[in-house]
Amino acid sequence: MIVSGLFHIAIKTNDLAATERFYVDVLGLRKVARPEFGYPGAWLAAPGPAGAAIIHIYAGGPALGADGRAPSGTAAIDHVSIAAHGYHDFRAVFERNGLPYREFLVPGTTLWQLFVYDPSGVQLELTFEGENETGRPPDMRPGRSYVAGSSFFDPASHATFAKQDRLQ
Repeated sequence: MIVSGLFHIAIKTNDLAATERFYVDVLGLRKVARPEFGYPGAWLAAPGPAGAAIIHIYAGGPALGADGRAPSGTAAIDHVSIAAHGYHDFRAVFERNGLPYREFLVPGTTLWQLFVYDPSGVQLELTFEGENETGRPPDMRPGRSYVAGSSFFDPASHATFAKQDRLQ
């Protein structure tokens, strides 16, 4: 038996359009073909022709809980980590779109990280090889540095993001 990697994650959402726009316009994933499951959703892939769909988003039907809404947050999963390049470009996009984020330098390594939430409250960790990045390293000051187990999710900032017509 062999596990060869993570195939994808699936995220339930109450706002498919805002969630899809976050992953495409903010994170740079691309929309790819999705089978017709009988409920709304999107499959999103890493950029490039060989990029596999790594994030599946779905809304309505099976995404809804007993109260008629999709749950929010990551529950028992603290965060989802995504390998990325362009640390300072991502920071700038988060800032332009009013999305709170935190920074981190993994102790004893050259890994830089940015933490941000998607519109459904799923915490994402973007991990960068710091030796391949330019500019200053992550800001580890209190209030800027990521603190494990401490949420900084701000639903109001995502409500504002959802109302925007396009990426700023």
